[in-house]
Amino acid sequence: MFQEQLLEKLKTELPHATSLNEAIATALDISYDAAHRRSSGKSKFSLEESVRLAKYYNLSLDRLFENTKDDIIAVEKTKPIHNELELQTYFDNSYNSLKPLLNQNESRILYSAKDIPLFYTLESNLLSRFKMFVWLKLLDPTMVSKGFESFSLKVATLQSAKALGSLYQNLNTTEIWDVTTVNSTLKQIHFYKEAGLISNSTALELCKDLKHLIFIISKKVNPSNEQYLFYYNELLLMNNNVLVSTPLQKSLFVPFTILSYYQTSDKITCLEAEDFLKKQLQSSKLLNTAGEKEKLSFFNKIYAKIDALYQLIEATQVLDFE
Repeated sequence: MFQEQLLEKLKTELPHATSLNEAIATALDISYDAAHRRSSGKSKFSLEESVRLAKYYNLSLDRLFENTKDDIIAVEKTKPIHNELELQTYFDNSYNSLKPLLNQNESRILYSAKDIPLFYTLESNLLSRFKMFVWLKLLDPTMVSKGFESFSLKVATLQSAKALGSLYQNLNTTEIWDVTTVNSTLKQIHFYKEAGLISNSTALELCKDLKHLIFIISKKVNPSNEQYLFYYNELLLMNNNVLVSTPLQKSLFVPFTILSYYQTSDKITCLEAEDFLKKQLQSSKLLNTAGEKEKLSFFNKIYAKIDALYQLIEATQVLDFE
């Protein structure tokens, strides 16, 4: 049944003067007779041939599953990251995946933020450099003994990161946060400070950078900013899922390691994810319109977390007898 759907989809995408057998033969580099056997159903496409055919004619395999089993979908997976070059490739590939979607009119991104959204930490500042240090520290075996003070990134990596981060600016964006969204970043600062891989002074500067980032985000949360909607949810656990919606399609990005993610445009899956995220929104509070008191209460809780770590580091610095 899948082969029949693949062939039917291919027929609709071919130029008017191109025959089905000719198209198969060209894409798979096989004879006309071999192509005919496949188009007539006498021979089956191998998995590799199906993928090659789909790539050659820019067909979405996950779309072909939509009318078969709703518990099977095709996904794209980012390649694993083991070093800085692969991190740069990750930034570039993510940019290339998102840009065509986000460039469409009326596109919207919905971010369930277990951690501070990645896009906020792709700038040329200390906090962004620290986040990249943490990622590579966990992914690159050669980084085992390297401290943050001696850590540097190539210009090309920083440019790729900044390009990806820039996609998030001036978008129709909805984010769902909890006060715990900053926890992982705070833990990372504290952990690497305790491990002696960042100095006390650097840890304090990172706290200041983090507090400034939260301040910048808080200023975007206001009743007149319909382009940026900020929800506070204290009931459901977020998981860094990202749903990009355009008038023509939806794409879901689901994390499965530190930075890597699965991407699918499967219609049923995206609609199910959208339905779940809408339920999250229903049990969340839109801080844009909730009133100044509730907005301040939320952000003050986050500031208090950052201040607590700052004071802990400061106290440790004062009491350092060595």
